[in-house]
Amino acid sequence: MSRVRPVPGGRAVEVEPERIEGWIARFADRHGAAEIRVTEAEVEITATDGATATFPTRGGTSVLEVIEKLAEPRRIGLVLVRLGGHSIGVAFGGRVEVSTTDRKQVHGRIRAGGWSQQRFARRREGQARVALQAAADDVARVLVPRLPELDSVVLGGDWQALDVLRNDRRLSDVFRKAEARVLDVPEPRRAVLDEAAQRARCVEIVIQDTRATGSKPDRMDTGEGA
Repeated sequence: MSRVRPVPGGRAVEVEPERIEGWIARFADRHGAAEIRVTEAEVEITATDGATATFPTRGGTSVLEVIEKLAEPRRIGLVLVRLGGHSIGVAFGGRVEVSTTDRKQVHGRIRAGGWSQQRFARRREGQARVALQAAADDVARVLVPRLPELDSVVLGGDWQALDVLRNDRRLSDVFRKAEARVLDVPEPRRAVLDEAAQRARCVEIVIQDTRATGSKPDRMDTGEGA
């Protein structure tokens, strides 16, 4: 599971709230003395070499206040879906409070041709429909009644499966509250949901820098290390 995802012109990394202050200091050390600007929506850090890093303020008006706000526990809805399996829950401060996990059989693809392949494909499509309908039903049952309590919703899993759920009218308010990031997760199980709850409390920092395209992010930029 990756904690780094590509974004236009750069990448986004997950950093625990309690490590933000140290991350900013390492960013300045790595890229040169940084200028920090706090707007209503985000903190923007610009280094002397042209690299930038941005992350949300969550209502803070100064860097110190933003760091305090980011560290406050939040109640987050979690929707993890892959074809054939899903795990839905509510987490507070990184700990799952309510959850449901289910798996439906969806056969893999086959290479055989002709009529048998067509029959298998129709069967597989039917299984996929049943699995995704079960996932949508669980999101509606677990998250929709709790939406007023949620600070945000974090998604994870397969984009195509999530898009099917996104088209379910019952879930429109859930996806309206969803963050832009989609967590890279394996087959959703309860243990995977527990880890996603920890990752959901992380702050996503968007980095755009001057290194050549294709270069690997360094340890500092991925939030690793001390």
